[in-house]
Amino acid sequence: MKPKLLTTLPGYTRAELTRDVLAGVTVAMVALPLSLAIAIASGADPASGLITAIIGGFLVSALGGSRVQIGGPTGAFIVVVFATIAQHGYDGLVLATLMAGVILLVAGALRAGRLIALVPEPVINGFTIGIAIIIATSQLKDLFGLSMAEVPAEFLPKLAAFWAARETMSGAALASGLATMVLIVGLRRLWPRFPGLILAVGAVSAAVALFALPVDSISSRFGALPRGLPAPALPEITLARVTELLPSAFVIAFLAGIESLLSAMVADRMIEGRHRPNAEMLAQGAANIGSSLFAGLPVTGAIARTATNVRAGGRTPVAGLVHALTILVVMFLAAPLAGGMAMPALAGLLILTAWNMSEPHKWRSYLSERPSDIVLLLLTLVLTVLTDLTVAIAVGVGLGLALRLARRDVPPADWHPRDR
Repeated sequence: MKPKLLTTLPGYTRAELTRDVLAGVTVAMVALPLSLAIAIASGADPASGLITAIIGGFLVSALGGSRVQIGGPTGAFIVVVFATIAQHGYDGLVLATLMAGVILLVAGALRAGRLIALVPEPVINGFTIGIAIIIATSQLKDLFGLSMAEVPAEFLPKLAAFWAARETMSGAALASGLATMVLIVGLRRLWPRFPGLILAVGAVSAAVALFALPVDSISSRFGALPRGLPAPALPEITLARVTELLPSAFVIAFLAGIESLLSAMVADRMIEGRHRPNAEMLAQGAANIGSSLFAGLPVTGAIARTATNVRAGGRTPVAGLVHALTILVVMFLAAPLAGGMAMPALAGLLILTAWNMSEPHKWRSYLSERPSDIVLLLLTLVLTVLTDLTVAIAVGVGLGLALRLARRDVPPADWHPRDR
């Protein structure tokens, strides 16, 4: 369970340092707008996204079991974070994140990193698509510039509220969001290794400011971003609070473990390497504890940012450390510029993120699976969208494991009446 950083530093060369620094800066330019957008979509303060990328990203790279994993806030957490904040307040989320970190530390110590193989793939695919749908729909208000006093948390009432507010649509907001999406897609196709996210969001936000368009920005809606990290502090911990937040903590730990190990497996295929799953679980636990101490969001390995790191030339955890430090420097020196990002631009960015998260290129292959797997995927998707992740994960994993046992022709139990 030794961190990869300690095994890659011996013999580390100046050429490797140059590649890692360039990759780290590149990933930071991708992570910066994403971290802000994810925090806002989660119902949290925008600065919490930057704090999570800095603290969580640094600890994942310093302690993790992957050479190229990039940690930070991800879209997979938006649903559970939003629900936890709505039900328990932001201090409740911080405590749930701390508890999730402890759960992940215990899982890593018990060498549970390889248990990901037991989670049925249709369940993972189903709740990932479900989360993507929720993320995309949650951004429609800012994309269309709708004026609404309150946005319902439930999926169907939310769509009904958006439709009721359709007369308040802002053409400037919609144009800003669509322009951002077109720029992101175009830059990604023309220069795949270039950090087009920050350029697209920055260019559209600059145009909004230059032409004084009636479009909200981060600073106009949330105030100025802080120029530094807050002092670390423990959340209020009571037995009643811990009991109340335990379901949320387990969901956060489950998502963090699943996404980080999936990301590490994807990275292994890209660099022909091999990650250490138990070390990665321990790192995720430490990162979530660290993030919670600074009032940040839940942390996990980010698949898209990890892939960006690899494509930019990153080959050791040093790139992830540079990524975290770069965001910290931006927070100290350029917080006002980051605060000027237009809300519709961030909404367009998150909608594209949700689309990529759902992996549409795989949808056709899902339909060729066993009928039971298709039903399991659809059931998990519907439960994720219409109920909540706790129910979706519990039902999906339970039913999936039952199907797996049935396929192995497990004989029925030999029951006998008990003598009472």
